[in-house]
Amino acid sequence: MKTGNHPSRVRGTALAALLCLTTLATGCSMNDAGGADDLGYTPTTLEVEKARTRTKEISSQVFDMIGLPGAKTTPGGAGASTCKEDPEHLFMIRHPWSVYDATEEELKQGFERLHEALPAKGWKVVSYGPNSSRAKSLELTAESGKEHFAVNAELWVGSTDPKKKNLIAVSVVSGCFRAPEGTDLKGLY
Repeated sequence: MKTGNHPSRVRGTALAALLCLTTLATGCSMNDAGGADDLGYTPTTLEVEKARTRTKEISSQVFDMIGLPGAKTTPGGAGASTCKEDPEHLFMIRHPWSVYDATEEELKQGFERLHEALPAKGWKVVSYGPNSSRAKSLELTAESGKEHFAVNAELWVGSTDPKKKNLIAVSVVSGCFRAPEGTDLKGLY
């Protein structure tokens, strides 16, 4: 992905969607025992930096599916946080970014390419359509059929406010990973 100097734009609804993505990506089951058993799968043991790298790789694949190599993306890295099911041993990665510096029509075409390419690459689109924002932005959420990842993308175009740029806002969220024995997950960022 190319990077630009555009500040990252994450709305409150996008943050709420990220929290929902974690549940979608992990297939959580609810039981009173707590811990990794609530996930419905056995988390892969992986170092935090390797999990960040894998999440960035997934983000790059999503960027490639959008198919706007001349566009810019927001700078920033993938953040890590603990999983509520077992915060001493489990963590997840989230990578929010945006594609911008393309025409409204190019962004619309890129969003449609993403919508079509995800299923072809083994992703299941679990929702697609206008979201509940005032702008009724087109939004899609998909889950990976191969790995415990989810992607949420929103098409932000058509604003009459000159301060708002046209863009595609993307958030890639992992399921929970198990940290190697002896890893201190306090203070993740």
